[in-house]
Amino acid sequence: MSFRFRKSFKLLPGVRLNLGSKSMSITLGSGRLHETISTTGRRTTSVRVGKGLSWRSTSGSRRRRG
Repeated sequence: MSFRFRKSFKLLPGVRLNLGSKSMSITLGSGRLHETISTTGRRTTSVRVGKGLSWRSTSGSRRRRG
């Protein structure tokens, strides 16, 4: 079992800075649509379609553990 670190800070309305143990990201937007851009090159777009239903698309590189 290992520990994980994650902390999120609200910078402005609709803008969040997310810190993790190995990377950081910024999230733009809130509510139904938001986009997250990470320092690892990953870009994620999320759309909430209804109550409990959402769609997410991820592009960019992933860090592989080996």
